[in-house]
Amino acid sequence: MKNTLLLTKIFTFETAHALWGYTGKCKNIHGHSYKLFVTIEGEPIAQENHPQNGMVMDFGDLKKIVQKCILDPFDHALVLNKNTPHKELGKALIKQENQKVLLVDYQPTCEGMILDFARVLQENLPQNVKLAYLKLHETENSYVEWQNK
Repeated sequence: MKNTLLLTKIFTFETAHALWGYTGKCKNIHGHSYKLFVTIEGEPIAQENHPQNGMVMDFGDLKKIVQKCILDPFDHALVLNKNTPHKELGKALIKQENQKVLLVDYQPTCEGMILDFARVLQENLPQNVKLAYLKLHETENSYVEWQNK
């Protein structure tokens, strides 16, 4: 009988973005306090002499992966579509002010970001662990969910 469990860790970060081609207020550069829920799936390690016996994954190890793949690049960064006219501003900020600017190949909506996060996390998780679910709050009452089906 399998003992598959889901583990979730929550992360927060600040990011600014602008939506290229959008006709509403979000066409302007603005920021959000994001909250990311990362849920992994796996079976607890069942080896008495293993330092992580009884764990699917050490929460600290999951934190290190999310820190490296998502928080380090995105926290306190300006995220822009690399095709937007804003990219020139982004390049100038990097060059003149040493600012943290990410030029991505997608529209930096909550939806675009969560798809990017799912891809990079799946590439960096251990083989015995599966990314099961992500939830990204852009505001307190607006979020997007991703499920591995």
